[in-house]
Amino acid sequence: MSQSIVINIDQTSRIPKYKQIVDSIINDISKGKLKVGQKIPSINKLSETCDLSRDTVEKAYKQLKERKVIVSVKGKGFYTAKTDLISKVNVFFLINKLSSYKMMVYNSFVNSLGANGHVNLSIYHCEEFLFVRAIEKNIGAYDYYVIMPHFKNEQLNHISYTNKVLEVIERIPKDKLIIMDNNIPEIKGNYGLIYQDFKNDIYNALGEGIEKLKKYDKLILVFPTKSIYPFPKRILIGFRQFCVEYKLDFEILDEIYEDMELQSKDLYITIEDLDLVNLVRQIRIKGLKLGKDVGIISYNDTPLKELLGITVISTNFKAMGETAADFVLKNKNEKVEAVFKYIERNSV
Repeated sequence: MSQSIVINIDQTSRIPKYKQIVDSIINDISKGKLKVGQKIPSINKLSETCDLSRDTVEKAYKQLKERKVIVSVKGKGFYTAKTDLISKVNVFFLINKLSSYKMMVYNSFVNSLGANGHVNLSIYHCEEFLFVRAIEKNIGAYDYYVIMPHFKNEQLNHISYTNKVLEVIERIPKDKLIIMDNNIPEIKGNYGLIYQDFKNDIYNALGEGIEKLKKYDKLILVFPTKSIYPFPKRILIGFRQFCVEYKLDFEILDEIYEDMELQSKDLYITIEDLDLVNLVRQIRIKGLKLGKDVGIISYNDTPLKELLGITVISTNFKAMGETAADFVLKNKNEKVEAVFKYIERNSV
Protein backbone atom coordinates (compact mmCIF):
# COMPACT_ATOMS: atom_id res chain seq x y z
CA MET A 1 0.00 0.00 0.00
CA SER A 2 1.31 3.44 -0.85
CA GLN A 3 1.19 6.06 1.86
CA SER A 4 -1.34 8.85 1.44
CA ILE A 5 0.48 12.08 0.54
CA VAL A 6 -1.12 15.47 0.91
CA ILE A 7 0.64 18.01 -1.29
CA ASN A 8 -0.73 21.50 -1.30
CA ILE A 9 0.26 23.24 -4.51
CA ASP A 10 0.25 27.03 -4.30
CA GLN A 11 -0.80 28.09 -7.77
CA THR A 12 0.12 31.74 -7.07
CA SER A 13 3.66 30.93 -5.95
CA ARG A 14 6.64 31.49 -8.22
CA ILE A 15 8.19 28.32 -6.83
CA PRO A 16 8.04 25.67 -9.58
CA LYS A 17 5.38 23.01 -9.04
CA TYR A 18 7.93 20.17 -9.17
CA LYS A 19 9.94 21.94 -6.46
CA GLN A 20 6.83 22.16 -4.27
CA ILE A 21 6.40 18.39 -4.62
CA VAL A 22 10.06 17.78 -3.70
CA ASP A 23 9.86 20.02 -0.63
CA SER A 24 6.58 18.49 0.50
CA ILE A 25 7.82 14.89 0.34
CA ILE A 26 11.10 15.70 2.11
CA ASN A 27 9.19 17.62 4.76
CA ASP A 28 6.79 14.68 5.30
CA ILE A 29 9.73 12.30 5.74
CA SER A 30 11.58 14.61 8.16
CA LYS A 31 8.40 15.00 10.26
CA GLY A 32 7.70 11.27 10.28
CA LYS A 33 4.53 11.52 8.23
CA LEU A 34 6.22 9.29 5.65
CA LYS A 35 8.29 6.41 6.98
CA VAL A 36 11.57 5.30 5.48
CA GLY A 37 10.91 2.39 3.12
CA GLN A 38 7.27 3.42 2.63
CA LYS A 39 5.79 3.10 -0.84
CA ILE A 40 4.61 6.38 -2.35
CA PRO A 41 2.13 6.99 -5.18
CA SER A 42 3.10 6.39 -8.78
CA ILE A 43 3.77 9.30 -11.10
CA ASN A 44 0.40 8.86 -12.79
CA LYS A 45 -1.46 8.63 -9.48
CA LEU A 46 0.14 11.73 -7.99
CA SER A 47 -0.36 13.60 -11.25
CA GLU A 48 -4.06 12.78 -11.13
CA THR A 49 -4.45 13.55 -7.42
CA CYS A 50 -2.70 16.93 -7.59
CA ASP A 51 -4.05 17.88 -11.01
CA LEU A 52 -0.55 18.32 -12.40
CA SER A 53 1.04 17.25 -15.65
CA ARG A 54 2.84 13.94 -15.66
CA ASP A 55 6.05 15.73 -16.70
CA THR A 56 5.94 17.91 -13.58
CA VAL A 57 5.64 14.94 -11.22
CA GLU A 58 8.24 12.99 -13.19
CA LYS A 59 10.69 15.89 -12.83
CA ALA A 60 10.07 16.00 -9.08
CA TYR A 61 10.61 12.26 -8.69
CA LYS A 62 13.76 12.44 -10.82
CA GLN A 63 15.23 15.06 -8.48
CA LEU A 64 14.21 13.07 -5.41
CA LYS A 65 15.96 10.03 -6.85
CA GLU A 66 19.11 12.04 -7.60
CA ARG A 67 19.16 13.25 -4.00
CA LYS A 68 18.57 9.65 -2.85
CA VAL A 69 15.37 10.62 -1.06
CA ILE A 70 13.42 7.96 -2.96
CA VAL A 71 14.32 4.84 -4.94
CA SER A 72 12.46 3.08 -7.73
CA VAL A 73 12.00 -0.67 -7.69
CA LYS A 74 11.29 -2.17 -11.11
CA GLY A 75 7.78 -3.53 -11.33
CA LYS A 76 6.83 -2.29 -7.85
CA GLY A 77 7.05 1.51 -7.79
CA PHE A 78 8.71 4.22 -5.69
CA TYR A 79 9.80 3.99 -2.05
CA THR A 80 11.26 6.45 0.41
CA ALA A 81 14.93 5.74 1.08
CA LYS A 82 17.03 6.00 4.19
CA THR A 83 19.47 8.83 3.48
CA ASP A 84 21.61 11.22 5.48
CA LEU A 85 20.79 14.00 3.05
CA ILE A 86 17.22 14.17 4.34
CA SER A 87 18.40 15.30 7.75
CA LYS A 88 21.19 17.47 6.35
CA VAL A 89 21.07 20.94 4.89
CA ASN A 90 22.16 20.95 1.26
CA VAL A 91 24.13 24.03 0.23
CA PHE A 92 25.26 25.27 -3.17
CA PHE A 93 28.42 27.35 -2.60
CA LEU A 94 29.32 29.48 -5.63
CA ILE A 95 32.59 31.47 -5.64
CA ASN A 96 34.26 33.62 -8.29
CA LYS A 97 37.79 32.23 -8.01
CA LEU A 98 39.78 29.49 -6.34
CA SER A 99 42.05 31.69 -4.18
CA SER A 100 43.47 30.93 -0.76
CA TYR A 101 41.16 33.57 0.73
CA LYS A 102 38.02 32.13 -0.81
CA MET A 103 39.03 28.67 0.38
CA MET A 104 39.50 30.01 3.91
CA VAL A 105 35.87 31.14 3.84
CA TYR A 106 34.71 27.87 2.30
CA ASN A 107 36.64 25.64 4.71
CA SER A 108 35.46 27.66 7.69
CA PHE A 109 31.88 27.39 6.44
CA VAL A 110 32.09 23.62 5.93
CA ASN A 111 33.79 23.04 9.30
CA SER A 112 31.22 25.17 11.13
CA LEU A 113 28.35 23.42 9.38
CA GLY A 114 29.86 20.08 10.37
CA ALA A 115 27.76 16.96 10.08
CA ASN A 116 24.64 19.07 9.67
CA GLY A 117 25.35 19.99 6.07
CA HIS A 118 26.29 18.80 2.62
CA VAL A 119 28.07 21.48 0.55
CA ASN A 120 28.65 21.51 -3.21
CA LEU A 121 31.40 23.96 -4.29
CA SER A 122 31.32 25.54 -7.74
CA ILE A 123 33.56 28.20 -9.37
CA TYR A 124 32.55 30.62 -12.12
CA HIS A 125 35.82 32.57 -12.67
CA CYS A 126 34.14 36.01 -12.62
CA GLU A 127 32.29 35.07 -15.84
CA GLU A 128 28.66 36.13 -16.13
CA PHE A 129 27.76 33.19 -18.38
CA LEU A 130 29.20 30.57 -16.04
CA PHE A 131 27.50 32.16 -13.02
CA VAL A 132 24.07 32.31 -14.67
CA ARG A 133 24.38 28.75 -15.99
CA ALA A 134 25.41 27.42 -12.57
CA ILE A 135 22.39 28.99 -10.86
CA GLU A 136 19.95 27.94 -13.58
CA LYS A 137 21.24 24.38 -13.53
CA ASN A 138 20.90 24.08 -9.75
CA ILE A 139 17.85 26.20 -8.98
CA GLY A 140 15.44 24.33 -6.75
CA ALA A 141 17.92 21.55 -5.92
CA TYR A 142 19.37 23.01 -2.71
CA ASP A 143 18.22 24.33 0.65
CA TYR A 144 20.62 27.29 0.55
CA TYR A 145 22.59 29.16 -2.08
CA VAL A 146 25.75 30.91 -0.87
CA ILE A 147 27.15 33.16 -3.59
CA MET A 148 30.07 35.60 -3.94
CA PRO A 149 29.22 38.04 -6.77
CA HIS A 150 32.31 39.44 -8.52
CA PHE A 151 32.39 39.85 -12.31
CA LYS A 152 34.53 41.36 -15.06
CA ASN A 153 33.65 43.23 -18.21
CA GLU A 154 35.39 43.06 -21.58
CA GLN A 155 38.02 45.56 -20.39
CA LEU A 156 38.78 43.28 -17.40
CA ASN A 157 37.37 45.84 -14.98
CA HIS A 158 35.54 44.68 -11.87
CA ILE A 159 31.75 44.92 -11.85
CA SER A 160 29.40 43.76 -9.10
CA TYR A 161 26.60 42.51 -11.34
CA THR A 162 24.90 42.60 -14.72
CA ASN A 163 21.20 42.57 -15.59
CA LYS A 164 21.38 38.83 -16.27
CA VAL A 165 23.04 38.27 -12.90
CA LEU A 166 20.32 40.21 -11.10
CA GLU A 167 17.61 38.31 -12.95
CA VAL A 168 18.96 34.88 -12.04
CA ILE A 169 19.62 35.84 -8.40
CA GLU A 170 16.02 37.04 -8.10
CA ARG A 171 14.93 33.50 -8.99
CA ILE A 172 16.47 32.21 -5.76
CA PRO A 173 13.98 32.34 -2.85
CA LYS A 174 15.22 35.04 -0.48
CA ASP A 175 14.98 32.75 2.56
CA LYS A 176 17.45 30.41 0.82
CA LEU A 177 19.91 33.10 -0.33
CA ILE A 178 23.15 34.15 1.38
CA ILE A 179 25.35 36.69 -0.39
CA MET A 180 28.95 36.93 0.76
CA ASP A 181 31.83 39.33 0.25
CA ASN A 182 30.26 41.84 -2.15
CA ASN A 183 27.06 43.73 -1.38
CA ILE A 184 24.56 44.36 -4.20
CA PRO A 185 22.02 46.92 -2.88
CA GLU A 186 19.84 46.40 -5.95
CA ILE A 187 18.80 43.00 -4.58
CA LYS A 188 15.89 43.72 -2.28
CA GLY A 189 14.23 41.55 0.35
CA ASN A 190 15.19 39.61 3.44
CA TYR A 191 18.21 37.46 2.71
CA GLY A 192 21.50 36.72 4.46
CA LEU A 193 24.40 39.05 3.71
CA ILE A 194 28.00 39.09 4.99
CA TYR A 195 29.79 41.82 3.05
CA GLN A 196 33.01 43.77 2.76
CA ASP A 197 32.81 47.56 2.51
CA PHE A 198 35.83 47.85 0.24
CA LYS A 199 36.05 51.66 0.23
CA ASN A 200 35.69 52.22 3.97
CA ASP A 201 37.55 49.04 4.93
CA ILE A 202 40.88 50.20 3.52
CA TYR A 203 40.30 53.77 4.71
CA ASN A 204 39.59 52.74 8.30
CA ALA A 205 42.25 50.01 8.44
CA LEU A 206 45.02 52.35 7.27
CA GLY A 207 43.77 54.86 9.82
CA GLU A 208 44.50 52.34 12.55
CA GLY A 209 48.16 52.37 11.54
CA ILE A 210 48.48 56.09 10.79
CA GLU A 211 51.26 56.73 13.33
CA LYS A 212 53.56 54.20 11.63
CA LEU A 213 52.51 55.33 8.16
CA LYS A 214 53.47 58.93 8.88
CA LYS A 215 57.15 58.01 9.04
CA TYR A 216 57.09 57.26 5.30
CA ASP A 217 57.38 59.95 2.62
CA LYS A 218 55.14 58.27 0.07
CA LEU A 219 52.41 55.60 0.03
CA ILE A 220 52.25 53.48 -3.13
CA LEU A 221 49.24 51.28 -3.83
CA VAL A 222 49.93 48.45 -6.27
CA PHE A 223 46.49 47.88 -7.77
CA PRO A 224 46.32 45.47 -10.75
CA THR A 225 43.97 46.89 -13.37
CA LYS A 226 44.18 44.06 -15.92
CA SER A 227 44.01 41.04 -13.67
CA ILE A 228 42.03 38.03 -14.88
CA TYR A 229 40.26 38.27 -11.53
CA PRO A 230 39.77 42.04 -11.10
CA PHE A 231 39.46 43.76 -7.74
CA PRO A 232 36.75 46.30 -6.78
CA LYS A 233 37.78 49.86 -7.62
CA ARG A 234 36.23 50.93 -4.34
CA ILE A 235 39.60 49.94 -2.84
CA LEU A 236 41.22 52.66 -4.97
CA ILE A 237 38.64 55.22 -3.91
CA GLY A 238 39.15 54.47 -0.23
CA PHE A 239 42.95 54.65 -0.58
CA ARG A 240 42.83 58.00 -2.37
CA GLN A 241 40.44 59.42 0.20
CA PHE A 242 42.71 58.30 3.04
CA CYS A 243 45.84 59.86 1.51
CA VAL A 244 44.10 63.14 0.65
CA GLU A 245 42.48 63.57 4.05
CA TYR A 246 45.69 62.72 5.94
CA LYS A 247 47.75 64.87 3.52
CA LEU A 248 50.02 62.00 2.48
CA ASP A 249 51.90 61.86 -0.82
CA PHE A 250 50.79 58.82 -2.82
CA GLU A 251 51.06 56.99 -6.13
CA ILE A 252 49.13 54.13 -7.75
CA LEU A 253 50.91 51.48 -9.82
CA ASP A 254 49.55 48.60 -11.93
CA GLU A 255 52.21 46.16 -10.75
CA ILE A 256 55.63 45.74 -9.20
CA TYR A 257 57.94 46.09 -12.20
CA GLU A 258 61.34 44.49 -12.60
CA ASP A 259 64.13 46.83 -11.43
CA MET A 260 61.81 49.13 -9.49
CA GLU A 261 63.14 52.56 -8.57
CA LEU A 262 63.02 51.73 -4.89
CA GLN A 263 63.56 54.73 -2.65
CA SER A 264 64.00 54.94 1.08
CA LYS A 265 60.91 55.91 3.05
CA ASP A 266 58.44 54.55 0.51
CA LEU A 267 55.64 52.31 1.76
CA TYR A 268 53.98 49.86 -0.63
CA ILE A 269 50.48 48.41 -0.29
CA THR A 270 50.22 45.27 -2.42
CA ILE A 271 46.98 43.56 -3.45
CA GLU A 272 48.24 40.46 -5.28
CA ASP A 273 50.63 38.02 -3.64
CA LEU A 274 52.84 37.86 -6.75
CA ASP A 275 53.54 41.58 -6.44
CA LEU A 276 54.35 41.10 -2.76
CA VAL A 277 56.88 38.36 -3.56
CA ASN A 278 58.48 40.41 -6.35
CA LEU A 279 58.75 43.46 -4.11
CA VAL A 280 60.31 41.59 -1.17
CA ARG A 281 62.82 39.98 -3.55
CA GLN A 282 63.93 43.34 -4.95
CA ILE A 283 64.21 44.87 -1.48
CA ARG A 284 66.54 42.05 -0.44
CA ILE A 285 68.60 42.19 -3.63
CA LYS A 286 69.19 45.92 -3.19
CA GLY A 287 70.20 45.50 0.42
CA LEU A 288 67.36 47.55 1.86
CA LYS A 289 65.87 46.84 5.27
CA LEU A 290 62.18 45.95 5.29
CA GLY A 291 60.25 48.00 7.82
CA LYS A 292 62.97 50.62 8.05
CA ASP A 293 64.05 51.68 4.56
CA VAL A 294 60.96 50.42 2.73
CA GLY A 295 57.59 49.50 4.22
CA ILE A 296 55.08 46.92 3.04
CA ILE A 297 51.42 46.38 3.84
CA SER A 298 49.74 43.44 2.12
CA TYR A 299 46.02 43.15 1.41
CA ASN A 300 44.45 40.05 3.01
CA ASP A 301 46.23 37.86 5.52
CA THR A 302 47.62 34.34 5.14
CA PRO A 303 49.59 32.10 7.53
CA LEU A 304 52.71 32.66 5.39
CA LYS A 305 52.46 36.46 5.71
CA GLU A 306 52.14 36.04 9.46
CA LEU A 307 55.22 33.81 9.49
CA LEU A 308 57.22 36.33 7.43
CA GLY A 309 56.13 39.25 9.61
CA ILE A 310 54.26 41.10 6.86
CA THR A 311 51.85 43.78 8.09
CA VAL A 312 48.38 43.31 6.60
CA ILE A 313 44.99 44.93 6.25
CA SER A 314 42.58 42.04 6.07
CA THR A 315 39.13 40.62 6.32
CA ASN A 316 38.63 37.88 8.90
CA PHE A 317 37.82 35.15 6.39
CA LYS A 318 37.37 32.48 9.04
CA ALA A 319 34.73 34.62 10.77
CA MET A 320 32.94 35.16 7.43
CA GLY A 321 32.56 31.41 6.93
CA GLU A 322 31.44 30.88 10.52
CA THR A 323 28.82 33.62 10.22
CA ALA A 324 27.41 32.17 7.00
CA ALA A 325 27.17 28.72 8.61
CA ASP A 326 25.38 30.26 11.59
CA PHE A 327 22.88 31.84 9.18
CA VAL A 328 22.17 28.39 7.72
CA LEU A 329 21.97 26.49 11.01
CA LYS A 330 19.76 29.09 12.71
CA ASN A 331 17.80 30.12 9.62
CA LYS A 332 18.89 33.76 9.87
CA ASN A 333 18.61 36.41 7.18
CA GLU A 334 20.64 39.19 8.79
CA LYS A 335 22.93 41.68 7.06
CA VAL A 336 26.38 41.80 8.64
CA GLU A 337 29.54 43.71 7.71
CA ALA A 338 32.66 41.55 7.76
CA VAL A 339 35.43 42.40 10.23
CA PHE A 340 38.35 44.17 8.51
CA LYS A 341 41.49 44.97 10.52
CA TYR A 342 44.98 46.46 10.41
CA ILE A 343 47.41 43.86 11.76
CA GLU A 344 50.83 45.35 12.45
CA ARG A 345 53.97 43.23 12.14
CA ASN A 346 57.59 43.94 11.22
CA SER A 347 57.24 45.29 7.69
CA VAL A 348 56.25 48.90 8.53
